Amino acid sequence: MSDADAVPTLSVEGLRTGLRCPRQYEFAHVHELEGEPAAGDDRVDLLRTALCDALRSADADREALESIAADRLATLWADHDERFHSATQRRHERRVLEATAAAYVEAVGIDHAAGIERLEAEAIGGELVGPGLPLSSTLELSEPSLETDAVRIDATVDYVTVDGSSLVGVRFVPTVAPLGLLRYRSDWEGDVAALFTDHFDPESAAFDPAPVGALLETAVVLDGLRGLRDRLGLGDRTCRYVQIPLADRSGTAVNWVRDDVETSLEIVDLTDGYVDHHTFGMTHEHRNETVDDRLAAVATELVSGPYDPTARWAAIEDHACPTCEYTVCCQDYIAREVGFDG
Repeated sequence: MSDADAVPTLSVEGLRTGLRCPRQYEFAHVHELEGEPAAGDDRVDLLRTALCDALRSADADREALESIAADRLATLWADHDERFHSATQRRHERRVLEATAAAYVEAVGIDHAAGIERLEAEAIGGELVGPGLPLSSTLELSEPSLETDAVRIDATVDYVTVDGSSLVGVRFVPTVAPLGLLRYRSDWEGDVAALFTDHFDPESAAFDPAPVGALLETAVVLDGLRGLRDRLGLGDRTCRYVQIPLADRSGTAVNWVRDDVETSLEIVDLTDGYVDHHTFGMTHEHRNETVDDRLAAVATELVSGPYDPTARWAAIEDHACPTCEYTVCCQDYIAREVGFDG
């Protein structure tokens, strides 16, 4: 295939950024200007790696899973050079990670390890455990250009397991707080559908890029899982998508007297909140035509440009600009800051 025939590629992170602000997408994903990583991301990566290594190496045995995860985390932590204000803080952050690993094993780790074993016995080659296991979905652009009529969107999960008759993609995230309403609603109809459609309604003041982006991500991941399922010969299973937070302190309790840390995990299955049951009834697949159509439209806008935020600027300025790292070089923001009244 020639370069002219190549299918352009987006990422789910790019989709989320484009929903927050098209200009921010241009800086981060077109010009590839790197921003500062969020605080604690490195610690999440350490724990993600330790848990995936444990799932890859251990069978569905609690002691083995806990032991391998703890040993791997200790090794990674010894080389972790994050600057802390004191040795006490460093010890505390390590205990939080250890408590999170134990909470994961207690909540779903053993069951997920057993599911991975089952899949490995059935799969025709291929990796089931990451971290960063790649998935992709290719879709038609809503307005095909002269160069291409399709786009590939890349996503990752950290491992794939089985739950009952479903193939489950699991992704470790820092927190599920950005999911907003999706944390508490398990049906598309009603609040979730309204949240999604209102975000794109030019007559509405709603601006909810984070949960909307999560729904677009769910569409990509589920389609990617269907492709992985077919490539690995894993039968006719339906697919599901789950996120597990590794740095959400809302479930962490510290007993400073006993120097003890305990935590719990809020595990979120995004599948049911995405599924349009009318579409599901026709296709018997976890799909949503409203989200899928909008996914194609957003992808088309990002592939074709220009990255003009004018149409949503009032909402972007209120919600995205205060925490944006690119305001110093953003012509839209600067023009507003130096503009004259009257």
